[in-house]
Amino acid sequence: MGTINIKRVGEIMHAVLSEQAKQNDPLRLKDLLAAVASKFNFTDYEKEILAKSRFIRWHTVVHYYSIDCVKAGYIQKAGGRWSITKQGKKALALSPEAFIRSAMVKYRDWKKSQKSAVSIAHDGGDEAGGDKGLQQTAYDQALEQARTEIEEHIDKLNAYDFQKLVAELLRAMTYHVPYVAPPGADGGIDLVAYKDPLGTSTPRLRVQVKHRDNKVDVKEVRELEGLLRKEGDMGLIVSSGGFTSAAMREIQVSSKHIETMDLNRLITLWQEHYDHVREPGVMLLPLVKMFFLAPTEE
Repeated sequence: MGTINIKRVGEIMHAVLSEQAKQNDPLRLKDLLAAVASKFNFTDYEKEILAKSRFIRWHTVVHYYSIDCVKAGYIQKAGGRWSITKQGKKALALSPEAFIRSAMVKYRDWKKSQKSAVSIAHDGGDEAGGDKGLQQTAYDQALEQARTEIEEHIDKLNAYDFQKLVAELLRAMTYHVPYVAPPGADGGIDLVAYKDPLGTSTPRLRVQVKHRDNKVDVKEVRELEGLLRKEGDMGLIVSSGGFTSAAMREIQVSSKHIETMDLNRLITLWQEHYDHVREPGVMLLPLVKMFFLAPTEE
């Protein structure tokens, strides 16, 4: 019978986080795992498909020990995607075994801080293939699959329906939306939103909506800056393709108040305010709430 000792766990987790460190954007774990699988020499035992769950053994190792890495502040999970933190990048300077042991120590410290919790320390071996490891794997995969399906649905919307989706989200967030640009030239503003019916209170939102794969660049940020002419005007750029780092820097130093909403933030807000979404919005992006047992560490 094979085994995966803590030194090997460290090598696997170090490889996964090193792959994350190469990326600027959060990634789906399945994409990270695929990248690592093509570069890492796994044994037959590590590649074995577990009969109980049909999960690949080394995948359960990654899911299980991600708990330590989250509590250590090395990675963050949001919207079915994982990203490495500055602290995580710094920890990669350690040897693989020292890296995972440092995460385990931080996990123990967190566990001890939970008044009602019993300290459970990872000690390597095949615990990752046990019930807790399988539960964590199933949980992560369910979140990732659900978010992927939502993203793919939004991706299939045409530009005008995506614009209407944003308008419905703002309405669910208690904004009044008196103007939604019709298809065609819009003069640079796609939506106008107020906190009161007449727009007498601030902020008054001037919204640009970009539904495409390309990221918003500096030029587009500056174009919106030029349209914020009145006191109390605030810009909002919604981009399903995200934002370049240069665009984000421009927004940070701008004298105008501009907020951003990428696809992840849009979906998160849609879920948070879904109970208040009108029927036209539900038709554009219908969701259903499901409840299942979450890992105790989440």
